Amino acid sequence: MEALTQDGTSRFSKVGDIDLHYHEAGAGSTVVMLHGGGPGAAGWTNFHKNMAAFAHSHRVLVPDLPGFGESTKRQYPELIGAFNARVLAEWLDGLGLQKVHFVGNSLGAHVAMKFALDFPERVGRLVLMAPSIQLATVSPNPTEGAKLLRTYYHGTGPSLERMRQFLNVLVHAPDLIDEATLQDRYERSIRPEVVEWAKKMAPAPHRFEPLWQNLGDLKHRSLLVWGRDDRVVPIDRAIFMLHQMPDVRLHIFGNCGHWAMLEHSDHFNRLCLDFFREE
Repeated sequence: MEALTQDGTSRFSKVGDIDLHYHEAGAGSTVVMLHGGGPGAAGWTNFHKNMAAFAHSHRVLVPDLPGFGESTKRQYPELIGAFNARVLAEWLDGLGLQKVHFVGNSLGAHVAMKFALDFPERVGRLVLMAPSIQLATVSPNPTEGAKLLRTYYHGTGPSLERMRQFLNVLVHAPDLIDEATLQDRYERSIRPEVVEWAKKMAPAPHRFEPLWQNLGDLKHRSLLVWGRDDRVVPIDRAIFMLHQMPDVRLHIFGNCGHWAMLEHSDHFNRLCLDFFREE
């Protein structure tokens, strides 16, 4: 297989009044990868180290959720999970896909969970990396990462240094954040339409469904993936989810923050692909 590129995998679909941008590669059963939130977030940024490994055996779809990346910037008329789940369902309809697996990180994991609750028959298996479940545990709340995310557009506004500070909290080893990634996310975050959208859609707990109340209804076989050193969604929430979900297993990476798919990409890829293959 030729090396995958950002431009070479780029696609657009029309979903109502939304131009939904996504990346596509491979063939086989479909895996949809949903990125996390935060300023400058996009599908390729989150999953560029994973697409090729998955594309050897699966059709891989990596959308930019509405408001992010190259997708249309518009306000959500519903709560975050419900709106994105509905848009994704219409998008998959347009692609002729009835049932898919999900790999979601943070916000993307929250959306994947809501999709599975609203459209249970359309989901095969779930890989959930530190979902953004609004749950008070023994860790400080809001977390260090959540504070930086919520205040990025406040005060003096965005800056390259504030973006560096935010991204460094997402990983265990700050040297993982190269200058190209830093610059790309910063430039995305300061586009006028992004700034306007982000200020109106400022991340706040009341915009997220309290999905921790519905974990027992997630009957799908699920794999929770967490970084031991996550400073955005602490690991104690993983233990809560492990006790509540019916068919679940948990994998914890040491020396890992909020981005297991990038910090331990080879191990993460093998882990997920084995999980999708197992009987």
